[in-house]
Amino acid sequence: MSDQKLNIAVIGGDGTGPEVTDEALKVLAAIAAKEGIEFQTTPYDFGGERYLKTGDILPDGAVDELQSYDAIYLGAVGHPDVAPGVLEKGLLLELRFQLDQYINLRPVKLYPGVETPLAGKGPEDIDFVVVRENTEDLYAGIGGFLKKHTADEVATQTAIYSRKGCERCLRWAFEYTRKRNNPKGKRLTLVAKTNVLTYGHDLWWRTYQDVARDYPDVEADYNHVDACCMWMVKNPEYYDVIVTTNMFGDIITDLGAMIQGGMGVAAGGNLNPDEGGCSMFEPMGGSAPKYTGQGVINPIAAIGAMAMLLEQTGCEQAGAQVLDAIQVVTGEKMKSQSAGKMGYSTSEVGDLVIEAFS
Repeated sequence: MSDQKLNIAVIGGDGTGPEVTDEALKVLAAIAAKEGIEFQTTPYDFGGERYLKTGDILPDGAVDELQSYDAIYLGAVGHPDVAPGVLEKGLLLELRFQLDQYINLRPVKLYPGVETPLAGKGPEDIDFVVVRENTEDLYAGIGGFLKKHTADEVATQTAIYSRKGCERCLRWAFEYTRKRNNPKGKRLTLVAKTNVLTYGHDLWWRTYQDVARDYPDVEADYNHVDACCMWMVKNPEYYDVIVTTNMFGDIITDLGAMIQGGMGVAAGGNLNPDEGGCSMFEPMGGSAPKYTGQGVINPIAAIGAMAMLLEQTGCEQAGAQVLDAIQVVTGEKMKSQSAGKMGYSTSEVGDLVIEAFS
């Protein structure tokens, strides 16, 4: 039993986001009752509908309010009547930056029964984690236009890297690799492009070498990003933990989602691991508005995000049980991970996960 108490802000979001969020919360309630975890959730209506009605994405004081929670759970962001990028920048990136969620954590794990496009590969081959720096690089928003909307237009987008930003991400990744304690060997692979990006990525490389000296038990490995994309497809079993820059991490985690069976099973966390920090957890699949209200969307990624929330907020045993239950359901129950082809409704999949650990 646990004496853990969790206070969670819940942003169901857009499209099918509230549907998968309901299943994640249902699983949370069940595992909390089993493990003696006290929790409280507070819903927030941030997303496309609120923006269309009020013009607000995050109202004044919202970030300070969210900072007071132990964690944020996010269902999905994306509305067909809102231009692409508005909600993503105004909600997701704004929270990442203002809450200083400097680690993006993305497990790339093939569950039993889930199909991968990689011939001959199984769950024992695809089981690694990507640690992505989450607050710098090209996403810092530094740049501008000259002579916009003319034939002579120039656009600049500047990548920003700091020693602090590199070091805190790298140190967290080394600690995570050590804690993960892969029985095949603890290996951290820095993914960058040091042969071409000779300033910012040189800073990453030098910082990596410095931090690695404090972790002699972890193999400090390196891949250029293009080589990593090849090896993730050819030999995914090579990887244990990958640490990488914001932009490259954004790209390779989508590749990772595909080799683990698609966005419907991929979950991630935006972490501020510092004391008093607030982290946010979410499924990667997006709002899928065409399936809204039909009860056919796959909640596995959303439930996986809840397992991550539990793991990262001190409820490791509960999180592990949820993850184990997910794998029972994918391996023994579900016919497919595709919407409408699962063999069960959205709510029935949530029920099956609960049955698997109860």
